[in-house]
Amino acid sequence: MEIKVIENDGIRLDKYLMDKLEISRSKAQKLIDNDNILVNGNVSKASYLVKLDDNIEILLLDDEVIDIEAENIPLDIVYEDDYMLVVNKPSGMVVHPGNGNYNHTLVNALMYHCNKLSTVNGDIRPGIVHRIDADTSGLLLVAKDDNAHNDLAKQISEKSVVRKYLCLVHGVINEDTATVDAPIGRDKNNRKKMCVTGDNSKDAVTNIRVLERYSDSTLIECILETGRTHQIRVHMAYINHPVVNDPVYGYNKLDDKEFGQMLHAKEIGFVHPVTKEFMDFKIDPPSKFWEILEIYKNK
Repeated sequence: MEIKVIENDGIRLDKYLMDKLEISRSKAQKLIDNDNILVNGNVSKASYLVKLDDNIEILLLDDEVIDIEAENIPLDIVYEDDYMLVVNKPSGMVVHPGNGNYNHTLVNALMYHCNKLSTVNGDIRPGIVHRIDADTSGLLLVAKDDNAHNDLAKQISEKSVVRKYLCLVHGVINEDTATVDAPIGRDKNNRKKMCVTGDNSKDAVTNIRVLERYSDSTLIECILETGRTHQIRVHMAYINHPVVNDPVYGYNKLDDKEFGQMLHAKEIGFVHPVTKEFMDFKIDPPSKFWEILEIYKNK
């Protein structure tokens, strides 16, 4: 498996691998110590600061060989050509295999549908340029070849990709617009959660626009400047307006245990990696989103 560094220039190698491969820091350090990580063909130290265009080769990631199988799972494809796809991912579908779960993901479905997918992110995440949470619905970019993948990933890194989300949060937000600028990192007490922190964190910026106010909730549009793990969910909880029905960062009482958080990736805009035409796609949220929204409208 090989990774070309196109973002996060200047961070430690072990931290880069931890974030990119979604593994613990100790596992990243063990891979490095056992010479299973090559940077530009050479073994390196955990303290090495990665640079743009570095080529990182992972010789051994897991003790077992993982065989990801193609599965005939229906896909809602909004756009497709020879280089890329825009997919409307349903709430509840995991984007790529991992953590012992190697079936029924978006990647399994893409492998069945596509003759080829980009290899930039290795065998576990073929074609996946960026991710959205399993229980977040909406638009996602997928690349069919490495050149298209690198171009799209660069646009995301340079913050030129338009990413807008529809979100219902608890409480009434009085301001019409707001910006949450707060760094996000892994929660030290719960490695499965993220939090606003100054320790081992990355800059995170979410712009908010109020669409409608209800008696005890607010429908908002969130525009991402950065794309950190769980960013909108963490930021909204941080300002005491957690996302409705969020089982991790929200209130204990859920409106629907099967649906997930009220967060939908409604719009994505980017420059096509080959034609260089600006393309913009919009998609409505699923019916369950509207059903829960109606409950809050009528409270």
